[in-house]
Amino acid sequence: MAQALSKDLDKSLDLKGGPSESALPASSSRLLDGVVPQDVPFPMKGDIQTMTCPSQPSVALPPAMASVKQYTADEVLKLMNRTPLFMTTLDETDGEGGDNLELEAIRALAYEGTRAEIAGNFKEQGNDMAKVKRWVDAKEFYSKALAALKAPLKPQDPDEGPADMDVVEVDEEAEGKKELQIEEACFVNRALCNLELKNYRSCNLDCALALRINSSNVKAWYRSASACLALDKIPEAEDSCARGLEVDPDNAALRLLHVKVGKRKEYVESLQRERRKREEQKRAEERALKMALKGRNILTRQSGQPPEMEDATIKLSDPLDASSTLSFPAILLYPLQLQSDFIKAFQETESVGQHLTYIFPLPWDEKNEYTPESVECYMETVSGGLIKAGKKMSLLKILNSGKVEVVDGMLKINVVPKAKAAEWIEDFKRKRRPT
Repeated sequence: MAQALSKDLDKSLDLKGGPSESALPASSSRLLDGVVPQDVPFPMKGDIQTMTCPSQPSVALPPAMASVKQYTADEVLKLMNRTPLFMTTLDETDGEGGDNLELEAIRALAYEGTRAEIAGNFKEQGNDMAKVKRWVDAKEFYSKALAALKAPLKPQDPDEGPADMDVVEVDEEAEGKKELQIEEACFVNRALCNLELKNYRSCNLDCALALRINSSNVKAWYRSASACLALDKIPEAEDSCARGLEVDPDNAALRLLHVKVGKRKEYVESLQRERRKREEQKRAEERALKMALKGRNILTRQSGQPPEMEDATIKLSDPLDASSTLSFPAILLYPLQLQSDFIKAFQETESVGQHLTYIFPLPWDEKNEYTPESVECYMETVSGGLIKAGKKMSLLKILNSGKVEVVDGMLKINVVPKAKAAEWIEDFKRKRRPT
């Protein structure tokens, strides 16, 4: 009896040649057809018999080795990428003009089962990606899980058999609870991905969606507080920490984050106090300057196109004291030579002559026409004419006459040789005279 069983068993299994195709179920044969390699790992380009061993030309290579040898290393890697076990990318796995049956079979398996089973499968893949910090991939899997929960149920395929065969009844209430649990977990976990990817607004949105399902989810409160802190939304971060601690007062991570939020709040408030202080200081200085100009009867005007002067501005020696000394940026123009000199701070108590003593002699004045004694100074008046600026007269006396105005915060003083002053004045008037 034992000998008979042994012969029958050997015949059915065909231990030398492997299981015969007739021994497999028809469905298994169809699945393996075109999917599982039978003889060689890669398609053959030519006749196997022509492939020989390099060291022994008379010996033909085995079929499996021959199928590998006919390809370059890059071609082998490309072919291996079509095998799910060795894939490094999904972009080019279909090859040239054909489908990858192995890959499609695996993809189809991902969408078999109830919504909770499909979503749960994607969620677990997302968890695997998150463990190795592949946040973009993890986020994609969680998104697929959430999409699966909203997808309609797949109708039964009539080819799968009669409707009365082994029908599994699903507890809709239990299935609904399971779907809700998976949905909550996916929102919380996707929030973590968004937090790590610095997508703080998306993180907050996912946390809000998770908290709609379960307002006691401490992870959602923690991640929402972290995202708000990153955006410097301090009140929102404080609120999220407080609500999370109401659920779990002893949560160490939340307590530490709450302290961190408090320190950030103090720092931000100190910056705001400093900014308000600077703004108030600036307003006080502007008020004092305005009062000083008005008290001295000095006219000012803005043209709308002020020159770039950096920190050269009208200033008080004591910015908050309107009675302290005023100083003005000034430019000395030499119109006959198209030259100029800049004075950063021309004090109201000083005269033009005092500045000319250190500016002269001029490096370009080869004829020595410009000396403190041989030049005259002129400033334009409010009406468009000229007024002579005495070289010994204080700047304040010139400005508070009401005939001269300071345009764009800068004084303009024309300097010309005495011998040519009359000619220049006539030319100036002619250019200003309406045609």
